[in-house]
Amino acid sequence: MDLEQDAIAKEFDKYDKNYADTVADSVGIPGLKADFFTRVKADYFVDLVNEHLGDATKKDALDIGCGVGLYHDYLSKNIGKLHGTDVSEACLKTAKRNNPSIPYTPYDGSALPYADNTFDAALTICVMHHVPTSSWESFSAEMLRVLKPGGIGVVFEHNPLNPLTMRIVNRCPFDADAVLLKSSKTESLFEGAGFEDVKSKFILSIPPANSILRQIDRCFSKLPFGAQYYTIGRKP
Repeated sequence: MDLEQDAIAKEFDKYDKNYADTVADSVGIPGLKADFFTRVKADYFVDLVNEHLGDATKKDALDIGCGVGLYHDYLSKNIGKLHGTDVSEACLKTAKRNNPSIPYTPYDGSALPYADNTFDAALTICVMHHVPTSSWESFSAEMLRVLKPGGIGVVFEHNPLNPLTMRIVNRCPFDADAVLLKSSKTESLFEGAGFEDVKSKFILSIPPANSILRQIDRCFSKLPFGAQYYTIGRKP
């Protein structure tokens, strides 16, 4: 693990017990918990797997930079087999304690600890802005490598064009050194890594708490208003 990745791992080690509370404090909306936002993105990911690959309950998926696995109890019930990996071993211990049935594997921030062509789908949720900019290309290439041919990679990221998002990021202590990516940048990284059919959609224009509201949220998906976005690509 290089010095930048080691520093990131040590920073997130500090939040293995209070990650969700720290995010909620940064959001600053009374009664709105961090797991609402993670659950929304988990819902979107399951929808995308069902749409592009068929029955999600029969697919294997990898969560890259999974942290403490806030949404894994839900996600594991809707995905055939879920795996998680992170540079913070302290966070992985918390994830394992909360989700004992899910296999978690630490990695060095460089090469993912899995063989080529292992997973049907891979996702990473608000992780790339913590990855050193010099490693963005290799991060995208590693996601592609571990996917099976025809598999999908999905990146969820903050939308730097949304002022509320920027307010939350600026309030969050572990986002102090974050470098946010516009959707166009994430798309170019995916295309450079070798993904096909790359596209992005903006989400969280409204609070999509259920499938009906997600359908409404999708009506705004081409407009850069959403608090976050996802970029999806397919491995040839």
